[in-house]
Amino acid sequence: MKKILLGVASLGVVAVSLAGCTSIGSVVKKVAGANQPTNILTGLPGTSGSVLAVKIDDTADAHPQIGLSQADVIYIEQVEGGLTRLATIYSTPEKLPPLIGPVRSARISDIEILAQYGHVAFAFSGAQTKLFPVINAANLENLGAEREPATLYSRDLTRNEPTNLVLHPQLLLDKAKSEGKTIATAQSVGWKFGSLPSGGRAINSFTIKWPASRYSGVWSADEKRWKLSYLGAPDLDADGVQLGSPTFIIQKVSITPSEYHDKVGGVTPFSNTVGSGTAYLLRDGQEIPIFWNRVNALSPTTWTLKDGSNANFAKGQIWIALTDTEPVFTFPVVNTASPTPSKSRKN
Repeated sequence: MKKILLGVASLGVVAVSLAGCTSIGSVVKKVAGANQPTNILTGLPGTSGSVLAVKIDDTADAHPQIGLSQADVIYIEQVEGGLTRLATIYSTPEKLPPLIGPVRSARISDIEILAQYGHVAFAFSGAQTKLFPVINAANLENLGAEREPATLYSRDLTRNEPTNLVLHPQLLLDKAKSEGKTIATAQSVGWKFGSLPSGGRAINSFTIKWPASRYSGVWSADEKRWKLSYLGAPDLDADGVQLGSPTFIIQKVSITPSEYHDKVGGVTPFSNTVGSGTAYLLRDGQEIPIFWNRVNALSPTTWTLKDGSNANFAKGQIWIALTDTEPVFTFPVVNTASPTPSKSRKN
């Protein structure tokens, strides 16, 4: 009789614990969600794994690029001739694409950008001769194509050189691990996620220009992200997805000539990401003026509002455009015409 009573009591406890839940399945989902890891760079479900940084060509011939839709963070930086190149960050193992590219050469700005992420795996193809000692002395793991076999960096025969070198990222990371190389795990680099900050203005689109490159974005309320275009055309990944993100940062930096030159004599510009300055946080269909501050190369970059509070990012992929020019915003059209007076009715 005691066993029966205990059984009934147990059922009662289960019934109480399920109160407010539509099914046992919903309870399981809630428990699983509570225990699910969150990637620190995106705020989305996923492990904070080893950080892989890959340099990507950003010329017209390089588009559509490969594997960018799975990146956690993407930096746009100016290079020779006013063109742009991308520094892409991957740290969520569950989202690591099978291929990334087209892989191109490193630049001096990369060293400072990547320093805040720790000892990252750095994948690139070539660099100026004077820059190699700087790369080798930096706090990163040089996994460039010059040091790795063709099984890790292969050629896409449907594309033309030099925009056809493609990285096999998982194979590269596996090889680094087997050789005992220690790669940094994703850590906070300064931004925080949260609700939409105040002080913004609704915008329909934005445009950023470099001397020989141009990006624009249009807010998609349905997808809750900025859908990007490059040189006036939709910026598609090789999988057909239009690139874009919930959070797009326009970071105003000083861009000055460096001591480095490309093979035809073009001066390499340096984008200074240490110090402080202004920026625009674009999220939820708004542009919000903010400030950035980074004490030194090893420090994270903080992003704040005018009152010093956090400029919260939206969860998801992050794009950061490094520029020394002001963006152009388009604003919703407001009908300011006076309404036509209605005629009075006689009773």
